[in-house]
Order: sequence, then structure tokens, then C-alpha cells
Amino acid sequence: MGNMKGRDKTTRIVDFLNECGMLRKTPRTGYQFLGSGCENVAEHSFRTAVIGHVLALMAGADVARTTYMCLFHDLHESRTGDFNYVNRIYNNSDRVLALKHATGGTGLEEEIMGYWDELEETATLEAKLAQDADQLDFILILKEEFDMGNKYAGQWLEMAVQRVRTEWGQELAETIAKTDHKDWWFLGPDPSWWSRKNGKDKKK
Repeated sequence: MGNMKGRDKTTRIVDFLNECGMLRKTPRTGYQFLGSGCENVAEHSFRTAVIGHVLALMAGADVARTTYMCLFHDLHESRTGDFNYVNRIYNNSDRVLALKHATGGTGLEEEIMGYWDELEETATLEAKLAQDADQLDFILILKEEFDMGNKYAGQWLEMAVQRVRTEWGQELAETIAKTDHKDWWFLGPDPSWWSRKNGKDKKK
């Protein structure tokens, strides 16, 4: 990181934005054990932030702080990669150092490290909601994989639901577990849509 010291603040911000883009190319690794499904860290972080926003509204918490904690919760993985639960038995990463290096010289250090510290301490309502949002994104994925026929996803789903901390997170987790993941689009259109035919004379 020594070569970064001479770079001005705006250039370091551009470096930071380029680094954030690496999350699009950083796969989440737990799916190799599940046997189906895939996503990258950027995809996971986006929906986690949306879920955190929703949870904060449900709980009457600070929406912005909750959402920002969700948005940046896996930022360090642009440098460390994603370690699944088996990887962590054998590998360690310095997530704090990775974040400090990623944000150094950008002027964003204090804010982003503050979100990280709050999330790790998990003492505030907002941090608990952000932790729940992380789990709920995974629960949504597991429910989809289970609906698509992966029986192991059902076992993982049962365990993941138990990790949810707050009453609002539990409410969503329980509803996810009993809602078919395709209902939002399959049941939404007018039922006649499914019987429509191509061509000018759709009745024949």
C-alpha cells in the first residue's frame, strides 16, 4: 500500500469505486456445498441493503444507518474474497486491515469504519437489523433453491431462520419460509394471460 500515499483524494476515491466493482467478480462460495445456486458479493450486498432499509422502516429505526451498514458489510471481500464456513476453519483474513487499506486516503475512512465497528459490536438496533438483513438475503436464496428441488436447501433454511435476531427479522423469515418464491410474478398477472395465444386471432 506504500505506493498509494502520493495519490490525491479524488484519485483515491476513484480507486475505491474501482475496488467496489471487484465485488461483481467476487463469488459467494457457500453454494459449492449447497450444490445449486450462485451469486457474487455485489448481488448479495444490493439485496441485503434493500432488506435492511425495509427492516428499519418496520422497526422505526434509523433507515439510512441501517442501509449503509448493509451496503458496506462485505466490502472487505473485494480484497479477501468470501470465506465460507468450511474455509474459515483453515483460513483467517484481516477484514479491518482490508477496509482500512480500501478506504485510506479517500476521506471515507471514519464513516465506513464506523459502520463496520457498529455492525461488528451488534449493540444497536440498527446493527441487529443489518445483521438480520444479511441472513434474510441468504434465507430468500435458500427458499428459492428449496422450491426448485434442492432438499438440502430446506435443511439449511431451518438453521438459517434460527440465526435471525429481531422480531421484525423473524416475522419476515417465517413469511419467507412459507411463501413460494415465484408467487410475485406467477400469480400477479390476469389469469387469462396464461391462455393467450400468438397471432392476430388469439381465440383460435
